[in-house]
Amino acid sequence: MFGKKRVLPVVTLISALALGACTQGIGLTATPSENKRDSGPQPSFAQFSDIPIPTGAVMNLDRTLVLGSKEVWVGRLVMSSSHKSADMFAFFKQRSPEFGWQEVTSVRSEISVLTFTRAERVMTVQIKSKTLRGTSMDITVAPRENGSVASSGGLMPPVTNLPPRAPIQRFN
Repeated sequence: MFGKKRVLPVVTLISALALGACTQGIGLTATPSENKRDSGPQPSFAQFSDIPIPTGAVMNLDRTLVLGSKEVWVGRLVMSSSHKSADMFAFFKQRSPEFGWQEVTSVRSEISVLTFTRAERVMTVQIKSKTLRGTSMDITVAPRENGSVASSGGLMPPVTNLPPRAPIQRFN
C-alpha cells in the first residue's frame, strides 16, 4: 500500500504531535494578554519579579491590593489560572525557592496554603479550585514579625509582665 518513503514522514509527524501533547509545562512568568471583555491589555506581572507567576495567569484587579514596587511590595495579589490546583501547588512549592523563598509550612487540602519567608518578608499562597475549571490563587506578602515594637509599627507594646503559670492539677 504505502511505500517506505511515505510511512517514515507520517510516523515522524504523529510522534511529534503525540510528544507535544504530553508536555504541559508551567513557566515562571506570564506574558501580557488581551482582556476579552473590553479588548484592553491585561495588567502585566512584570512588577512582581521576586515571586513565580504561572504562564497564562490572569490578575483579578478587583481583589488585588499591592503597595510598593519591585522586591519591596506588600499586599495581596489575586490571580486565576486554567491549571489544576494540584499543579499550582506543585508549581509554587518547586519554583518559590528559585526566587529565594524558604518554605516554612504547607497544607494541601480543599484550600491549600503554602507559607514562605525571604529576608524580612513572609509570603502566603492560598490555592483553591474554581467551580467550573481552573484555579484561584491569593498571594499575600507582608513584613516578617520579629516580636519587637518596631516590627509591629508601634501599635502593640511588647508583652513583658506575664502572670506566672498556674501549676497543672490532676482531678481524679
